[in-house]
Formats: sequence, structure tokens, C-alpha cells
Amino acid sequence: MKLQGIHHAAYRCKDAKETVLWYEKMLHMDFVLAIAEDKVPSTQAPDPYMHVFLDAGRGNVLAFFELPTQPPMGRDPNTPEWVQHIAFEVVDRPSLLLFKAHLEAQGVAVLGVTDHGIFHSIYFFDPNGHRLELACPDPNEAAQRQQLDAVKWAMLEEWSQTKRAPRHAAFLHDRTPASGI
Repeated sequence: MKLQGIHHAAYRCKDAKETVLWYEKMLHMDFVLAIAEDKVPSTQAPDPYMHVFLDAGRGNVLAFFELPTQPPMGRDPNTPEWVQHIAFEVVDRPSLLLFKAHLEAQGVAVLGVTDHGIFHSIYFFDPNGHRLELACPDPNEAAQRQQLDAVKWAMLEEWSQTKRAPRHAAFLHDRTPASGI
């Protein structure tokens, strides 16, 4: 028994229409479905909502709930804003740079390009305050992925014991071979 994939990931939004229009304009995502109810289907609690679905490519769906009767949305104050984010893949660095230019031309503040070694990213926020990332593979991704696969369990074990960043994958940033690879 194995999972088949993610059906959709759902987040809250301040305004469903504004969110759909922003994702269409900024990320060229198609609006694929809207569901609205006065009661929550799973609990029958009276709580009207609009649930919108956007095509994120390759069968991936990003969804949002607008909840007009709930208190204003917030974020976990104990988690840095860079931690919780939604990352989308783009095909290559030229596409990443085109998106960066497009977003900036629309007045969106963009951080990056950040070189993570195995991939390169830009970061920005949607109108709901959700941090978004666009990432493209590094040209050496396949070789780096093999190296990372070889050390993943050792890294996890060392982290669980020390709570310090293991150096097994230092090659991603300092471009020197990691020990044991």
C-alpha cells in the first residue's frame, strides 16, 4: 500500500477572488474549481466558506479557503516566516529569471536568486502573507542528489543526537567534497 501523490494542499486566504486573480496573473496558474458551502461537510458545523482550487502543474493542485465568519487569519508567531512556504518548480534558470522579472515588474518584492546547490530559488509573498518559492534544478542536480541520498540517514542521525547542522552535505555550498562520499 502506497500513497499516489498529494491530491491538493489547502491554505487560508483573505479574499478568494483576489487570491485567484493574483495567482493567475503572477504565476500563470489556472483556476480549476470552486466549492462553496454553508456547513463543513466533515463536521456539519455551520461555517460558510469558499474553497478555490488552482492548477500548479503536473496534476498538483493548490487550494485556498476564504472563511468570512472566522477571526482574521494569522501565522504561527513562534515559527520564522521563512520556514512555512509553498515551493513551486520551474523548468530551468532562464524561466526562474523570467518569473523574477515578471513579479518585480508587477511590484512584488522578490528575494534571490538563492543558490541552494541542488536547486536555485526566488522567494516572495502572496497577498495573504504566504511565503512562496520558485525553484529550478541546478545543472548538477542528478550527481548532487546521488551524493545527498548516500548521506541522508547519517545526517538525520547526527542531527537527532546533536541538533547541529551535520557537514555531510557541505559540498552544496562550499563546493568541497563531503566526507564519506
